[in-house]
Amino acid sequence: MLAAGELSGRRAPGFALPDLNLNYHDLADLRGRVVLIEIMQTTCPHCKTLSANLEKAKQKYGNKIAVLYIVNPPDNQGTVKGYMTQNGITSPMLFDCGQVSASYMMITPQRPSISVPHLFIVDQNGYIRNDFAHSEATKNIIEGAGLDAEIDKVLRAPVAPKK
Repeated sequence: MLAAGELSGRRAPGFALPDLNLNYHDLADLRGRVVLIEIMQTTCPHCKTLSANLEKAKQKYGNKIAVLYIVNPPDNQGTVKGYMTQNGITSPMLFDCGQVSASYMMITPQRPSISVPHLFIVDQNGYIRNDFAHSEATKNIIEGAGLDAEIDKVLRAPVAPKK
């Protein structure tokens, strides 16, 4: 299992992925906002808890942040639609075939699996500022009030000029 922050400090891999309505969402279009990316599965109970936490953060921080959910097979349009309805998800849930998730999680033959949920916090200039896999050490961030403190850190940090 990866330690919190082990995948941070690098430019967030770019992507354009479709949502349930086949509208594409490009990470580059969200520059200037803090982006919270949850790599998840609709059958994961911890993902459900993190999703609820992210939706609360979206309500609290408004346009300062953006929330994106990324799912991989076997999730499909049916499972995503049901998940969004049951859990009051208002942010885009995007469909990946594994490439985006693998690039974020730096999948290698030595570390071949994707752990869910996994939260990435991307700053206003497109750099991964922190990441959190579900564990006892990150439970307060994934499931509790610790997420707000992480968002506040990124919002308060000076933003380097775009290169």
